[in-house]
Amino acid sequence: MRLFFPLPIALVYLRRGGRAAWMAAVVSGLLLTVLMGPTRSIIFVIPYALMGIQLGWLWQRRGRWEVAIAIGTILGTLGFFFRFWLFSIFLGEDLWLYTINQTTELLEFVLARFGWLEPPSRWLIESVAIFLVILNNLIYLFAVHLVALLMLDRLGNPIPRPPHWVQVLLDYEQ
Repeated sequence: MRLFFPLPIALVYLRRGGRAAWMAAVVSGLLLTVLMGPTRSIIFVIPYALMGIQLGWLWQRRGRWEVAIAIGTILGTLGFFFRFWLFSIFLGEDLWLYTINQTTELLEFVLARFGWLEPPSRWLIESVAIFLVILNNLIYLFAVHLVALLMLDRLGNPIPRPPHWVQVLLDYEQ
C-alpha cells in the first residue's frame, strides 16, 4: 500500500498544479489528524505528501527518472530518520540502537561467510545501516515510478518515459 501514498498528490499536481497539490497535502494531513491523530498525520505528511509534490513537480516538467528518484530518495531517507526520531521519543527507546544491533548481526554473519572473524568497526556498522536505509528508499522510489507509469498513463496523465533499459526490461512500448 505504501507504493500508492505519494501518487494521489502527484496526480493532483499533474492535473491542477502546485497550489492544489499543496492544498491536497495540507487537507490530507488535517483529515488524518482528525481521523487517526497527529502522530499518524505527520508520519504521512513527512515524507509521502512532500514526495508526492516533488514527484508531481518533476513529472509535470518532464524530469528524468534518475533525477526524480534521486531527490525522492533524499526526501524518503530524511523522512525515515524523522520517523525514527519521533518514534524514539514516543517509545522512550533509542530505535537507532536496535537498527545498529540488527546491522551488526547481519554484518557479522556476512563477514563470517567470507572468513572474516574480526568484529566489524562501529563506523562500518553505521555506514552499512545508513546505506541500507538509502538503498531501501531508492528501491521504493523506483517501484513508485513503475506503478505511476502504469497507473497514470491509464488515467490520462502520463509521466515521463522510463530510461531505455527499463523499457527493455518491461518490454514497454511508448
